[in-house]
Amino acid sequence: MPFGYPVMLEVRGRRTVVIGAEAVQAGKVEGLLAAGADDVLVVADGPASRLDELEPIDGVTVERRAWKADDLNGAALCIAASADPGERAAIAREARCRRAIVNVMDDVPNCDWSAPAVVRRGELVLAIATGGASPALAKQLREQLSTEFGEEWASVIDVVRTVRADTNRSLVSLAERARRWGTALDLDEAVRLVREGRADDLAARLRARLTSEETTNR
Repeated sequence: MPFGYPVMLEVRGRRTVVIGAEAVQAGKVEGLLAAGADDVLVVADGPASRLDELEPIDGVTVERRAWKADDLNGAALCIAASADPGERAAIAREARCRRAIVNVMDDVPNCDWSAPAVVRRGELVLAIATGGASPALAKQLREQLSTEFGEEWASVIDVVRTVRADTNRSLVSLAERARRWGTALDLDEAVRLVREGRADDLAARLRARLTSEETTNR
């Protein structure tokens, strides 16, 4: 299966580069920013309206010109698009020479990774990939998951993160911590309480279950 090993990359504090008007039009810059990227170089001659929108954003540098190899100096990740096969190969070659991982859109041999269809709900990220077999299927699955996982899931993740940070010190054993969370966390309940505006109740219930003697003795 192409691109069969799933990973989530940390892009904060790392240089990322987007090359080509098609990559800009496809929203690749916005995707990086949503993932936390804070040092994005955009090298493209258009679309002018999109570049105008991107230019004022902190952490984004826009260069309205053709790309050059030095654009990839210090890059950790590159996303590019070009109608010219030779240019696509050159971008991939220069990126790899600098140990940057690269994705040249619609050019599998010049890709080190694939960009999945993504549903974001705060820190919850649902990624759908088909190994390049069917972008249409990935898109439909994304639409389905977008409906199933509403905006309330961002708050559920926030509550769980806070409770986990508050209770980790008292749950030293990783195995015990995993067991207790498996017992304490009821997803249907969590979503219902958040939808009802009772996120504090959810946090209190989780803390109580994680630290109760009953949970300890199960």
